[in-house]
Amino acid sequence: MLNQLRRTLCKRSFTTSTSATPIIELREYKLIPGQANLYLNHTTDYASVRHEHVPTRLFSLPETGGQLHVATHFYHYSDGYEQRDLVRSKMPSDERWTKYLGLIRPLINEQHSTIFTEAPLVKEFSLHGMSNASTPGNDESDDGSQTSYEIRRYRLILGYDTVPKFLKYYAEGLPSKLNATGTDPSTSLVTLMYNDTGHLNEVIEIWRHGGGTRAMGVSRNAAREATEWKNAISKIAGLANSFQSTIHKPQIKGDLSKWR
Repeated sequence: MLNQLRRTLCKRSFTTSTSATPIIELREYKLIPGQANLYLNHTTDYASVRHEHVPTRLFSLPETGGQLHVATHFYHYSDGYEQRDLVRSKMPSDERWTKYLGLIRPLINEQHSTIFTEAPLVKEFSLHGMSNASTPGNDESDDGSQTSYEIRRYRLILGYDTVPKFLKYYAEGLPSKLNATGTDPSTSLVTLMYNDTGHLNEVIEIWRHGGGTRAMGVSRNAAREATEWKNAISKIAGLANSFQSTIHKPQIKGDLSKWR
């Protein structure tokens, strides 16, 4: 009787804690440098298989700003952890997928997975967001051939109120940055997300520059003249332990990644 009660309570606890809040999974694979091209070749060959199983949003490699040869991929699960668990539970039964894993595993040194939640301001400011699988950006001259993604990572001090404070300051200054005179038309803020599982109190912002690093430089210079944004960053600096900015190039074409 006691064991049955415990099982019932455990089941209720699981049901109560389950949430349909959308999540974003960031997977980072540190590749053996001499095998990076082979990894990309295999991944391109099996791109359609990946696309059948998981909601890929961005698949990229860093060009500068940190460790190189890190396959960086983001996935958006609109139904949260339950959808992720269900999707991943089905993948091992696909012989094409297991064959692909057999090809790439010897080419990888380390694998990391972390889970993020998009900040409410993504909707408030009508940003592209991760739920949208179409290509970010609205500049008609942007064909994706020069596209770079700027991934900016803040690691904040511990505390329950740290992330809410960060989001508040960020939202206060963001309009001035988005509307800064001289910003390159191919530059767009894709999303802002904060960590849910993994290294807590980490915030990531992703910017897309359709005109590549040239557009990034132009937009950065414009942002430096945005007074409200500079004030917001001054406040954010007091919350941060570290900050890193890396420039990424999207790697996989076709159905796997529409983000070009």
